[in-house]
Parts: sequence; structure tokens; C-alpha cells
Amino acid sequence: MNIPVTDGFRMPPEWARHERTWMAWPGPNGTFAEEGGEILTEARRSWAAVARAVRHFEPVTVVAGPGQSAGARDLLGDTIDVVERPLNDAWMRDIGPTFLTDGKGSLAAVDWTFNGWGAQEWADWHLDAAIAAEVSALTRARRYASPLVNEGGGMHVDGEGTVLLTETVQLDPGRNPDRTREEVEAEIHAHLGTTKAVWLPRGLTADYGKFGTRGHVDLVAAFARPGTVLVHTQPDPDHPDHVLCNEIVKQLSCATDARGRRLEVVEVPAPTVIEDDGELVDYSYINHYLCNDGVVLCGFDDPRDEHAAGIFHRLFPDRTVALVDARTIFAAGGGIHCITQQQPEV
Repeated sequence: MNIPVTDGFRMPPEWARHERTWMAWPGPNGTFAEEGGEILTEARRSWAAVARAVRHFEPVTVVAGPGQSAGARDLLGDTIDVVERPLNDAWMRDIGPTFLTDGKGSLAAVDWTFNGWGAQEWADWHLDAAIAAEVSALTRARRYASPLVNEGGGMHVDGEGTVLLTETVQLDPGRNPDRTREEVEAEIHAHLGTTKAVWLPRGLTADYGKFGTRGHVDLVAAFARPGTVLVHTQPDPDHPDHVLCNEIVKQLSCATDARGRRLEVVEVPAPTVIEDDGELVDYSYINHYLCNDGVVLCGFDDPRDEHAAGIFHRLFPDRTVALVDARTIFAAGGGIHCITQQQPEV
């Protein structure tokens, strides 16, 4: 059986140059409700705002369901490519392929097994499970199918051998009930070209709600460069994530990466808003997207938006930081990173 790492492929870090960004278009389903409804209409406006922000920095292709491309183009504009493929939902980070390069001009893609974030009752994934293969074919990437149930939002790499994971995702009984931690790590390393996994104990509390992912790491921690990791913190002592975030900061501050470096932790405080319509929210600036010469950053019309933007300006002085309102996306269960997927240059 062919394995990416033995064929010379690895996953580049997100800050490496991109060929383009892939996204999926919201359609009528259990998340966004019926066609013509306010929830779906607002979701499409939010997805389009992210796509247009990314398009300032690099090409964007949006996958829309059959018959939905015309409506998508009306909101996206004529500089964004649209292709039609059958879809259940709109989280390209999770349903799309994880792209790899070999440093010699070849592109490959990992097609993880997708089962609706652990076969959750509300999820329908029979179409989304095929999207990684569809996008791989559109890019003419060499496709590697993995039996591991995994999603792009559940991992983050530094490009030098280290991957961040969460125990409640890859080890979730609803995802990989018969796999040990060692078996999961072996499969991840074989497909990403990594050699060391740093496991976080769990994700943010609200991510275990109805439309949650059960702990995706891209809400909690993300590499900014090799040896430096951004970490979500919750300053409010009454918030259930306050203690958790402090523990994760301590854990990562003591951790080393694949090259033996002690990690530098950059704390990014959560927005001040902790509830929406009486429901706990997991608003997080960590769920940003790095694109060519830019950072598309979640905005929440919050006093801490500009503080977070300042942190990213300092970390990425050569990139333009663009705040995009992400509240509608978070209400549906994710953020800006969750709806984007990078195709690296080869």
C-alpha cells in the first residue's frame, strides 16, 4: 500500500505559499434550515464575506451543491471560481482533502474518512464523505485514502514534524473506537510526514454542544511558526473554559516540538462576549486563516477584536490582517478556519 511519507510527501504549514483556497457553499440542511430562510441566507452572506476577504490575497474556488452555483456567484462576485458537486454541509476544512507536497513539484492529498464528526445524530454526511476525492480530482492531486476518521480542524502542523491533536477527537469512540493512541499517531505521521504529536486533553466547552465537533484543536491552539504556538485563553474566571485554558497554556509551555525546542506560547484572550441568546459561545481568534500575504481573522464586534488583531500584526508583520465578522459562522458550529482549506503551491 502506498503511504505519503514513504513517497516523499508531507503537509506544509499553513503559512507556506498557497495555490488557492477551497471552500464549500451552505445549502439547505439540518444546520442551515430551508432554502429561502433567514438562517441560510445569513450563512451564505457570511461565507461569501470570508471568500471575498481571502480572494484579496489568493484565488478561491467554492464548491456549491447542484443548481446553487448561480446564487453563489451573485454573492461571491465574478473573481471567485464556483464548481458544482453534491454536498451535505459547508465545512471544507473537515470534509475536504488535506493537501501535501513533495518539494519536487508534485501535489498529493489525504482523503480522511469522514463520518459527521463522530456520527452525530443531527449530521448527514453521505455526500460530504466524497468531497475530498472530488476536490483531489479537480486539482489532479495524487490521492491517498486513509481509514482513520479525522477532520482538518482536528489537527495543526508546524511544517517541521510536529502536529497538535485533541484526545476527544481522534480518540473519540464515535470516530475511531478500535484504535489506540499509538495507532492513531502512526496513521497521522504516515500521512502528514510528522514525527511528534502533542495531545491536548479536550477542546472548548461550547464545542461539545449540538453542532460542535467534540474538541477541534483549531479553536484552541495553532502554530504561528515553528516553535511558536498561539493559544486561546479565557480571562473570565466564571467561564467554564477559564481553568481548561490555563491548563493548556501550562501544558504547551512545558512541551517540546519534533526538533526538541521548548514551545513559545502566545496567549490570545477570548472575546468579552461569552453568551448569545442565553447559549454559551466559544468565540475564538485562534480560528483564523493564513493566506498569501494575509491573515483573515475572526471578528465578533467585540472590544477585544483590535487587541487580537494587534497580536497577529506583531506575529505576522509582513501580512495584512483582515477582520471578518464570524458570529454567524460560529452560530453554525465553526469559524473562518473551519470553512477554508489551503491548496499549497508545489
